[in-house]
Amino acid sequence: MTGQYAGPEGLWLKEGRPWNHDFCPNLQFRPIALQWWLTTLILIRLESDMSHLKPVLQPMLRNVDPVGAMLVWQLGSAFGRGICILLTVLALAPAAAADDQTRITAAKTFVQQVFDEKYEEAATRFDATMTRSLPVSAVKKIHTDLTRQYGKLQKADKTKTQSPGEYEIVYVTLEFEKGDLAARVVFDAKEQIAGLFFVPAEQYQSPAYVKQNAFREEEVSLGNGALLLPGTLTLPTNPQGRVAAVVLVHGSGPNDRDETIGPNKPFRDLAHGLATRGIAVLRYEKRTRQHQVLMALNAKLTVKEETIDDAVAAVDLLRKRSEIDPQRVFVIGHSLGAMLVPAIAELQPDACGFVCLAGNTQPLQTLIAEQTKYLVAVDGQVTPEEKAHQEKILQQVALVDSDKLTETTARGELPFAVPPAYWIHLNSYNVATSAARMTRPVMVLQGERDYQVTMEDFAGWKKAFKGKQRVLLKSYPTLNHLFITGEGKSRPQEYNAAGNVAEEVIVDIAEWIGSQSPLKK
Repeated sequence: MTGQYAGPEGLWLKEGRPWNHDFCPNLQFRPIALQWWLTTLILIRLESDMSHLKPVLQPMLRNVDPVGAMLVWQLGSAFGRGICILLTVLALAPAAAADDQTRITAAKTFVQQVFDEKYEEAATRFDATMTRSLPVSAVKKIHTDLTRQYGKLQKADKTKTQSPGEYEIVYVTLEFEKGDLAARVVFDAKEQIAGLFFVPAEQYQSPAYVKQNAFREEEVSLGNGALLLPGTLTLPTNPQGRVAAVVLVHGSGPNDRDETIGPNKPFRDLAHGLATRGIAVLRYEKRTRQHQVLMALNAKLTVKEETIDDAVAAVDLLRKRSEIDPQRVFVIGHSLGAMLVPAIAELQPDACGFVCLAGNTQPLQTLIAEQTKYLVAVDGQVTPEEKAHQEKILQQVALVDSDKLTETTARGELPFAVPPAYWIHLNSYNVATSAARMTRPVMVLQGERDYQVTMEDFAGWKKAFKGKQRVLLKSYPTLNHLFITGEGKSRPQEYNAAGNVAEEVIVDIAEWIGSQSPLKK
C-alpha cells in the first residue's frame, strides 16, 4: 500500500496472527529485501471477481467495523528497508466542505505534537475508530520507530492537499536527519483524523534515457479463469519487422507490474528503457498481489504457483504476438525472480535466453539470516528490541534448515509466517545445480552495493557457470539491489529516495539481447 490511497469498498479486515507478508495484500514486503512488518491486523482485499468467496470468508472476518472501514496498521521495525507506518481508517461518511488552510494547520499541529512527545494531545484529534485502533501507546511507537530509523525531525512545513472522492488529505513533508518522508493525514467530514500514512516524500520520475515517443503500451491479460492477471505490453513504435521481447519476473512480495518500491519503479524503467531501444517488454501484476485471497488461503503455495507458472505462460503469450519474433523471447528475473530463472528455464524451452538481476544462489533462509545481522548492525548500535528480533529470526531460520521442518510445522514458527510447504519446496531447489544444467544463453548482473543479495551470491553464479559458453557475468560498483546508483554503505533509507535503473544496465541488457542468435526453428 506504500504510496497508494485506497477507499473502503470491497475491503475486509481480519484480526489475528501475522500472515505471510508475501501473501498479505498491498504490503511492499520482500523476504529477500527484508522489509519486515510487525503486522497486527491483516487486510484482505476481495477482488471483484472473487465476490463468490464472501459468504465463505465472512465468518472469518467477524471483526470488521460495521461501517465497512478499512484498517491497516503496519509498524515497520528498524530492520527494514524503511519504516512505512500505515494506519488507515476510512469511514463511509462524506467529507464536508472545509477550508484547506484549517486542515493544513491541523495536520501540521498533529505531526508536531507527535514529535514533541505530546501523544495524548495528538490522539484527541482522532475520530472514534482511530481512537479505538491507535491508542496513545501506538502513537508513541510511531515516534520511536521513525526517530530510530530516520533520526530527529528537522522540519515539517511543506504541505499539499488532495481531495480523492469523499476524503480530504493533507501531505506534510517530514525532513529528518537521515531522509525524508511524507505524513499523509486523512480528514473526515467532522475534520477529525480518520487515516494516517507515512510514505516516501519523493515521487517517481521517468529517466532521461527514456523516449516516450519510441514506444506504445497496451493492456493485456495473462492466464485465464480465476487467476487472470492484468499486464502491460510495451512495444516499439517504429519496428523494422518483428522485434525481440522480454518477460519481467518479480522479486519476493505482492509486487505490482512496475515492482514499485517507495518512489521507485524499476520494472517500468526496464520496460521503457528497453522499448526505447527497440525491445518489447511484458510486465504484469504478481499473482500474490492480484489474487490475494486465493493465495492467502492456499497453505500449499510454493514458488511454482507464486512465480514460475506465470513466467512460463508469459513467454507463450509473447510468442503468439504478431509484432514479436517468437524465436527471440527472453526472461529477465529480479531478486527472487532471478533465483528462479533456472527453474523457469527447465519448464520453458522456448525462451531464447535469460537475464538474472541480483539473484541469490544461497538459500533464501540464509539470506534472511545474513540480512538480519547486517541491518541490525548497520547503524552501529543494537537495541534490545533489535537483538530480540534477530534472535527470533535466527531461530526460525534454524528450523527451516533442520529436519524438524514438516508440513505440519506451525507458520508462526517460520520466517515471516510463511507456510511450511513454501520452505519445504524451496529446500528441494538448488539454484547452482539447476543453473549448471541450463543450455540457453545467460546474463548475470549484480550491484556491488547490494546488501540484500550480495557479491557472495554473484560468486555462486560464477561457480555454477564455470566453463560454460554463452554466459556473461558483470557487476556494478555503485549500484544497489534495484540497480540504482548510490554512494557508501547501502542502507534501507535509500529506497525512499527516488531514482532509476542505471542507464548502463539498460544498455548492457539491450546490447546483449541484440547479440543473441534466434532459437533454431
